[in-house]
Amino acid sequence: MITLILIIIYLSFISLGLPDSLLGSAWPVIHTDLGVAFSSAGIISMIISGGTIISSLFSSKAIKSFGTGKVTFVSVAMTAVALFGFSAAPSFIWLCIMAIPLGLGAGSVDAALNNFVALHYKAKHMSWLHCFWGVGATLGPIIMSLFIAKNNQWQKGYFTISMIQFSLVAVLFITLPLWNRIGKDDNKAEEEEKSHQNTSALKIPGVKLALVSFVCYCGTEATAGLWGSSYLVNYKGLSAGEAAKWISLFYAGITIGRFLSGFLTIKFNNKTLIRSGQVVCMMGAITLILPLPTYFSMVGLILLGLGCAPIYPSMLHETPNRFGKEASQSIMGLQMAFAYMGSTFMPPLLGFIASKTSIAIFPYFLLCYISIMLVNSEKINKFMKKSKKC
Repeated sequence: MITLILIIIYLSFISLGLPDSLLGSAWPVIHTDLGVAFSSAGIISMIISGGTIISSLFSSKAIKSFGTGKVTFVSVAMTAVALFGFSAAPSFIWLCIMAIPLGLGAGSVDAALNNFVALHYKAKHMSWLHCFWGVGATLGPIIMSLFIAKNNQWQKGYFTISMIQFSLVAVLFITLPLWNRIGKDDNKAEEEEKSHQNTSALKIPGVKLALVSFVCYCGTEATAGLWGSSYLVNYKGLSAGEAAKWISLFYAGITIGRFLSGFLTIKFNNKTLIRSGQVVCMMGAITLILPLPTYFSMVGLILLGLGCAPIYPSMLHETPNRFGKEASQSIMGLQMAFAYMGSTFMPPLLGFIASKTSIAIFPYFLLCYISIMLVNSEKINKFMKKSKKC
């Protein structure tokens, strides 16, 4: 039973990744067809992010009331309906309306499944699941490109992705009884552990430090992805095409690194992988800062990607160990919300400051984010040592 649920979760993570990269790949055609400004994609993106943050914050209450299975089922159904709505969008306003359920669905299912895996499966599965998210994020633009190549039929691209999501909705509905059985076992376990029942999640020692770490991690990843090409073109002097290829190495480093991290978890614990990833990220940022030949920037980006790979899955999987199983779902929702805040607001901050100064500040910003993340992670480890002694 637990194996079947794991297979469904793997499929769910692919479905989580599928919509994430669709808007960017289809927008050059969409904005022309609907007659809106190219910059209007930012409005849709902000609506999706806002919905994701809100649903992440309220995910704990929803999961406690309805269970992980039902929340996952409803959330994936919302994303499927939203994508179907995108495929039939007659106007920009319609896209904005459909962006609301797309964001709300993504946040809840992300928080629910991450906590479920952290509680029930080994660390290797968390790394591989987020690798599978990368598979979905890669397949999304590929599917969309096939339809755009046929007379710019982006609507059919969204329709196809929505049908894939509806197929998963059907599977989730059929397997709801399995989720309910596991949910009963979780309830029995919760009865035995009441240490944080009446305590606000934010008051638990180390939680605020963890939230800052998630903001900084996602700020690092999103900032590198958004501004890396601009840095390579405007500061390092690469062509736009060459810069795009080099940035793909950053994402390749994350995807391949997460696949390899799954095997590393067999010998190393989450703390070691988090710390090692942060150190490798720092090496990548420092490589970009040093006055080295241009091709060393490629090395820096690969190091950044490989360093990022184990951090996020390991921090998520470590949540029950850090703060207890009783509080893990509430804290997981907070962590997911702050993670989305980091990816939403940190890259524009760099863009604003760079517009007033220079894109040369790019690696310094990354180094700052990574350093804050490392310091906070080490402080959490100290809290954990003290609590175990007590």
